[in-house]
Amino acid sequence: MKRNKATKKIIQHVLMGTFALIMIYPLIWMVSSSLKESSSVFVDSHSLIPKGFHIENYIEGWNGFAGITFSTFFWNSTVITVIATVGSIASSTLIAYGFARIKFAGKKIWFICMMLTMMLPFEMVMIPQYIMFNKFGWIDTYLPLILPTFFGIPFFIFLIMQFIRTIPMELDEAAKIDGCNTFDIFFRIIVPLIIPAMMTSAIFSFYWRWDDFMGPLIYLSTPEKYPVSLALKLFSDPNSVTNWGAMFAMSTLSILPIFIIFFVFQRYIVDGISSTGMKA
Repeated sequence: MKRNKATKKIIQHVLMGTFALIMIYPLIWMVSSSLKESSSVFVDSHSLIPKGFHIENYIEGWNGFAGITFSTFFWNSTVITVIATVGSIASSTLIAYGFARIKFAGKKIWFICMMLTMMLPFEMVMIPQYIMFNKFGWIDTYLPLILPTFFGIPFFIFLIMQFIRTIPMELDEAAKIDGCNTFDIFFRIIVPLIIPAMMTSAIFSFYWRWDDFMGPLIYLSTPEKYPVSLALKLFSDPNSVTNWGAMFAMSTLSILPIFIIFFVFQRYIVDGISSTGMKA
């Protein structure tokens, strides 16, 4: 029996290790390619060990284009991501509290409408949004990328609302007896208890906004305003030789903030999702 259990564990670990290697292979290949000579990236693509470590790829990539360094692109991504994340979490938390705790006319209808928006593909609303933002004069600004997040994100609203429902109503009633109004209950009772759900939403929002390519591609036309996701596209030039080494070097640097945020706050993801699923 012990041998059978040991054999099963070995097989499980081997299978898990194999699948994990398959999943992270593209990432390892990208990091390896960032250290190769640009002309040998695809010639020697089967090898993960560079023949020579070309650190100059990172220097050339960081220098950017037309006098615009990647420090500008990283700063642009940081501004968009941080402000949009703060806006989405603040608004989504307030809206979720309203759906979970406050009674108002048409509550179920508004909730259904909100859930239906989660099913709409971006391609369906892309053109109407562009026409609307163009009439507002927001094209080539960060407003289309940031301002809509201040009106709530349906997925975050649902996630936080489910978390709030796990909090006993007796806490609200006790706070009312002590003289707290609706906003006092929200800021003093609810918010401190739903931090795991808020952090989970913030992590998702961060890397969704950091990796967003389509939004900046549609609304931004000035290179000085490009985020990292859009700036990486400038490396690919069909009319000349593409500097693949520099491109993969900057791609490697671009995923570092996401890895740092994830590994620092990953416990909040587990706490937030597990606690949210305790009550339907």
